[in-house]
Amino acid sequence: MGTDALFHKRKARRTKDLARRKASRAPYAKVLIVCEGRKTEPNYFTGLRDDYRLNSANVEITGEGDSTPEGVLALARARYQQEQTAGDPFDTVFCVFDKDDHAGYSRALALLSSIRPRGVFRAIASVPAFEYWLLLHYEYSTRPYRTRPGRTAAEQVLADLKKHFPQYRKGDRDIFRVLRERLETAKQHAARSLRAAERSNTDNPSTKVHQLVCYLQKIRC
Repeated sequence: MGTDALFHKRKARRTKDLARRKASRAPYAKVLIVCEGRKTEPNYFTGLRDDYRLNSANVEITGEGDSTPEGVLALARARYQQEQTAGDPFDTVFCVFDKDDHAGYSRALALLSSIRPRGVFRAIASVPAFEYWLLLHYEYSTRPYRTRPGRTAAEQVLADLKKHFPQYRKGDRDIFRVLRERLETAKQHAARSLRAAERSNTDNPSTKVHQLVCYLQKIRC
């Protein structure tokens, strides 16, 4: 087979594959959610996606990268590039990670804000950890968390969560379903605490998980 014929055959195959991929999706945005955690956050968002019956071909969720903010960003950029090369890029990419004690946290935020195309990549950060978002399902709190000898800030917020939710275990597959009825309360608390943090020129504690939840709730609109 000549070079030109082989080129056209491959191009036709790619076009057919692209059409098949697009046909499998619902008529709303194609979204990538890359999580720092391998289980807790992916399980939470998978539960949400299933509860709202969103198409998994539209909403891809992964926690397979390096468990650092920079690792999350690297995986997000790699997946975006793969899909862009295939001619089918994501409309929005959410990077879900914690501040915790990660040395590269601020660097990851700065990189995210500079990535092009603008407005595609969004940081969904929690300070100190994702469990602060879970705690907001039960109470409104702006008590700052700081690492102390023998206990990290993330471990402290986990301890506060277990006062309300003693059976909580990281990686629980049903975490979204268990907390489902408290979701709107958590969203209100998260928005309120984020405003309070911004007024006080701090990020401790805060979370933007409610922004991603609201996005997914309205993705069909």
